[in-house]
Amino acid sequence: MPTLWSTSAQWELLPPVLLALLLSVAIGLEREAGMKAAGLRTHSLVGVGSAVFMLVSKYGFADLLGTEHVALDPSRIAAQIVSGIGFIGGGLIFVRRDAVRGLTTAATIWLTAAVGTACGAGLPVLAVGTTIGHFVVTRGLPPLQRFVARHRREPPVVRLTYADGQGVLRAALAVCTGRGWSVHHVEVDHEPHWGLRVAEPPARGEAPDVTVSEEGQRIAVVTLRLDGRGDLYDLAAELAELPGVRSTSTGAGEPLDE
Repeated sequence: MPTLWSTSAQWELLPPVLLALLLSVAIGLEREAGMKAAGLRTHSLVGVGSAVFMLVSKYGFADLLGTEHVALDPSRIAAQIVSGIGFIGGGLIFVRRDAVRGLTTAATIWLTAAVGTACGAGLPVLAVGTTIGHFVVTRGLPPLQRFVARHRREPPVVRLTYADGQGVLRAALAVCTGRGWSVHHVEVDHEPHWGLRVAEPPARGEAPDVTVSEEGQRIAVVTLRLDGRGDLYDLAAELAELPGVRSTSTGAGEPLDE
């Protein structure tokens, strides 16, 4: 009679699964608090599933080891977790224009699978340490990023000169955010352009400074101070193609006091 159970110590396999559940729930709660696309349930299932796959890979075929001409590699299923989890991670990443979203959440799913795999492999210290590392990265590094951004010596700057009254500034801001840039500051460029008369700078919260050309056309000169990653020259080229834009230029501004 064939043996129906691979091993008689199945109850002893539950603690690694429970540990994987606990750690993946902790990671999922952090993602849920951040209102990410993949939250508590997704991370919990990924962590527990990875642990179960690892345990099956290690102990699921123990009854066959005594069979003649049968040799098993205990890492064969675990190796597929790494590639298989990429399907879920890929579904979380999307591109809107040139801005990429979901990379951190996809990486967190990947890390949760690693935590579950470590639990299933009988490495609880590694699993707990990896979970702690997750919180250090997701909660500890964003303030450091903001600190570096505030004290960056040369923040990227785009200067626009455009015909006022055509909604150009609104369209320009949409282009910047669509390419993954965030606009930290909008200020008046006090330098005259093309013999234009520069108006008085606006008070805080008012519209950008507007000048009047010799032909009577109202021209706005605005400087956008940005933050983000991307090709600044490609952004300026796209802004230059907006209807009503007279000219664009790029440069580096002085650090802002925030």
